[in-house]
Amino acid sequence: MNRKRLLQRLLLAAVTAISSAVHAVGAPLCYYGVNLSGAEYGERSGVYGTNYTYPTEETISYFARKGMTIIRLPFRWERLQPRLGTRLDDDELQRLKDTVALVRKHKMSVLLDPHNFGYYDKDQIGKRPVTNAAFADFWARLSLEFANRDGVLFGLMNEPHDIPATDWLKAANAAIRGIRAVGARNLILVPGTAWSGAATWETDVVGGANGTVMLGVHDPLDFYAYEFHQYLDADSSGTHGTCEAAKAATDAIANVTKWLKTNGKRGFLGEFGASGNADCLEGLKTMLSTMSDNSDAWIGFSYWAAGEWWPANEPFNVQPRDRPERPQMRLLDQTVVRHAPVCLAVKPAGT
Repeated sequence: MNRKRLLQRLLLAAVTAISSAVHAVGAPLCYYGVNLSGAEYGERSGVYGTNYTYPTEETISYFARKGMTIIRLPFRWERLQPRLGTRLDDDELQRLKDTVALVRKHKMSVLLDPHNFGYYDKDQIGKRPVTNAAFADFWARLSLEFANRDGVLFGLMNEPHDIPATDWLKAANAAIRGIRAVGARNLILVPGTAWSGAATWETDVVGGANGTVMLGVHDPLDFYAYEFHQYLDADSSGTHGTCEAAKAATDAIANVTKWLKTNGKRGFLGEFGASGNADCLEGLKTMLSTMSDNSDAWIGFSYWAAGEWWPANEPFNVQPRDRPERPQMRLLDQTVVRHAPVCLAVKPAGT
């Protein structure tokens, strides 16, 4: 082996070692963030600026100043790809690209999130016409636009539900193949079925338990993490202002942490949230502490939610407005490590 090639291999090994080291016990998390809601609003025929919106630079810069390192960016699949198997819509793609550029301008990463719950219009992924091949085609086209862009992560799908875990695994693996086939080495976040719920991860809700079935995820680059969601209200839906299930939620995060460590996997909490009452804040604090104390298992989180059009009276809302910050935002602010490690969002070629 010549000297140049040996040095290249040693450098790649060092980069990989650094990437692994930031997940060691006691190290800070990679990603501290929020969901910026708005582009997923309304029906597919919605008019931009009237029925749906993308976040402004003012909002993005606010969360950057608060020390956040990632924005989860929900959008509608149908608006980005109005017909299955065909090119992406130029105008919608440009809006998405412009928003990604704004997030990157403020030195945050961005998680692309087709916020479709496992459906295209009213048709479920895996069933005609939304075949696994159609889902893979969408991701191949989207990932080609953002392939190997530093700081851009791919979230396969928001909260698939009513899909047997075994069927969802096939769809997820098809999408991963589509992403890797175009040469994209971006980090992929893989949800489970049953709304990606942490509390039910090891329960057979529909067609097998995520905790068993989703171990069958296949990524030729082995560069992925599992995405979980968990709320603290009675039915874990994130639709109530009280937190009767706070203990169950914190236990769920602890149990998933154990599952991740047992199986040598990594996790990302893509959605969690609660109102600002004392029980809710205590539960949120425990969840954040569990992830921070186990950064060998967790790469980070994104709180739900903020966004210019997110209702002011929504109790989970942390959108900055002309009033004191919500206590949830203050809690997130306290959790952020000001010098969080810059973790790899794109796997180096050759590793």
